[in-house]
Amino acid sequence: MIQLKTLLGGLMLGVVLTGTTGCSGNQDWQLQPISSDLTFTDLARSWDEGIPLGNATVGSLVWERDSVLRMSLDRIDLWDLRPTDSLSGDNYKFSWVKKHIESGNYLPVQKKFDWPYDNNAAPSKIPGAALEFPSLGAVKQVHLYLNNALCEVVWENGVKLHTFVHATRPIGWFEFDGLPQSVEPVIVPPVYEKDSVGVVDPVTGQDLARLGYKQGSIDRKEDMLVYHQKGLGDFAYDVVVKWKNVSGKCIGVWSVTSSLVQQDAVTEVEQAFERGLAGDYDEHLDFWKIYWGQSSVNLPDTLLQRQYDNEMYKFGSVAREDSYPISLQAVWTADNGKLPPWKGDFHHDLNTQLSYWPAYAGNHLKEESGYLNTLWNQRDVYRKFTRQYFEKEGLAIPGVCTLTGEEMGGWIQYSMSQTTAAWLAQHFYLHWKYSADDKFLQERAYPFVKEAAEFLENQTEMNAEGKRVLAYTSSPEIFDNSLQAWFKTMTNYDLSLTSFLFKIAAEMADALRLTDEAAHWQELRAQLPDYALDGNGALSFAKGFPYEESHRHFSHAMAFHPLGLLNWEEGGRSREIIRSTLETMEKRGPQWWTGYSYAWFANMKARTFDGEGAYQALRTFAECFCLPNTFHVNGDQSGTGKSNYTYRPFTLEGNFAFAASVQEMLLQSHTDTLRIFPAIPGDWKDVSFENLRAQGAFLVSAERKDGKVVSVKIESEKGKDLLLVSPFDGKLIQRKTTVGERIMLTE
Repeated sequence: MIQLKTLLGGLMLGVVLTGTTGCSGNQDWQLQPISSDLTFTDLARSWDEGIPLGNATVGSLVWERDSVLRMSLDRIDLWDLRPTDSLSGDNYKFSWVKKHIESGNYLPVQKKFDWPYDNNAAPSKIPGAALEFPSLGAVKQVHLYLNNALCEVVWENGVKLHTFVHATRPIGWFEFDGLPQSVEPVIVPPVYEKDSVGVVDPVTGQDLARLGYKQGSIDRKEDMLVYHQKGLGDFAYDVVVKWKNVSGKCIGVWSVTSSLVQQDAVTEVEQAFERGLAGDYDEHLDFWKIYWGQSSVNLPDTLLQRQYDNEMYKFGSVAREDSYPISLQAVWTADNGKLPPWKGDFHHDLNTQLSYWPAYAGNHLKEESGYLNTLWNQRDVYRKFTRQYFEKEGLAIPGVCTLTGEEMGGWIQYSMSQTTAAWLAQHFYLHWKYSADDKFLQERAYPFVKEAAEFLENQTEMNAEGKRVLAYTSSPEIFDNSLQAWFKTMTNYDLSLTSFLFKIAAEMADALRLTDEAAHWQELRAQLPDYALDGNGALSFAKGFPYEESHRHFSHAMAFHPLGLLNWEEGGRSREIIRSTLETMEKRGPQWWTGYSYAWFANMKARTFDGEGAYQALRTFAECFCLPNTFHVNGDQSGTGKSNYTYRPFTLEGNFAFAASVQEMLLQSHTDTLRIFPAIPGDWKDVSFENLRAQGAFLVSAERKDGKVVSVKIESEKGKDLLLVSPFDGKLIQRKTTVGERIMLTE
């Protein structure tokens, strides 16, 4: 981050405030502005353009509705978890689906599996509530301080608001200063009871009234409001705000708690008041100081620098080791009287995976571990799904699932794909490779990968040509949910994931000296068919189905990125396949790409060392597919024809794929060989990064000045062998390292 090292080095955390509540004295906010901060002259007037604050468990959006300051409040585990009735019964089996594929009568499958996702309001993520405050006149400035993870609003009359979501506790603080009179917040609950519910559309969001809840109650006790909302069955949640007006100030705390956890919102806010604002702010800054110190980049392009810093800020706001994974909108559920786009669920056919791409090179493995912990802890749920639907042993995972891992239906070619677990297994593999943690390999990574591989061993069969294949396969989201979306020859998507899973299972088993198991997985992989190529040698969707249409999901090219089964640096046939594949994608054009497609494409360009191509894709993403607050909204908002999609459902995966592509431009290690500045544009004369992480548990820092690399620093955390392409002369450097060794390279 620009100037981050200097700024954080001078950060003083000794904030002193008299009184335990923090309602007197002068709070020193220790504001640390940088050029990437978001600044506006007015509050946003739409929830999805609000200033985002969060800690992966609770979140807030600061904006304005009807000229009134509004804080949308959310929590990650606010869910309606009612089961989908049709995902049950004697016909709830893949074998039943296959019979209908073979007969050509596919409508019964669509009715049973696909339609309920669109037609039923739940299961779904649900919103919390909002706080509103009396009008304070015209706004002068709105500022999101990234270093502080704090929003400041200044009014023309001199009133100031500072608000933040505590980095590690389920609370948010706010302080108004310079008030001409006392103010009180109002809790505005979601409207669950109304006469008209509008159209049924999971993309734009279904009306909350379709959930069938009775409207919750709001009770007041002195300077505290308590909103209690009962949901389905025993589920309920509480939103509480407590405040105090003293000497032109109003200081308050809010919390959102769910009946799914042993937390009480009243207790949380009362304990916060007892601790005081100053102490909580110290804790908050402690977290963010450490977070920002884990890595940083310095780019010569101000647009990309701003976007990258905001992406990594958002990642720090939605990823924690002790919380659930990043869902489609994480802790920023829609505040428009509707359910969030696509129900705010967990999409494992792309969305969750892309959301964690920047964790590895970004040196945020601790935050990423919340993803792995959830996948690990929900294995029993996945096993039940595997045995019930596929009637097989091993581990399969629904491609679209609830907070607790249950399948939700939808287009079942993808929402109940046979290879979802294989893609998710890659994250266990990446965590091991970037951490070099042998204990994690033994206790978590290999057991997860092995069980997923056992499922695909059981699910595949030998065909007439003696090749191991899946009988019916798919490729997200080609041909939507039609009968045609089932391919009778193995798609490159399913093939590459199956091949990758057997490959890493063998690699892990070998690392654990499980020789027989490693040989078994290698044998299974050798039985798989070759990739399907078109007449020009480009990857196809499947045999006989070339890439002849622009599409948002690059499922056919998984073998190249992110799986790395085909590597550009190998040269030869691999390079030719990659080159032809990318040329074909560019020829067909981005007409039906979304924002995340451009971010993904930038990663691909970076893997071919095409810095200019990666740069142009990232510029398009930032300029055309993001709102002013940097949220990715899928469709082209620029009116410049970068996509035929112009809608604006907000999802996060594009934001984080953008950050990952910047990292790929600066440092690559996916082949176990480190490359410094492998894919930067030629005119990037001055560029640097600190503490990006490489596979093998190396922390790397480098600086390029006036067009030349001037320094490289490498720290070996685990003493692994180092392979490095010298950024000075291109020669391969090989050397053994020791634990904690620091290596300095200069020309």
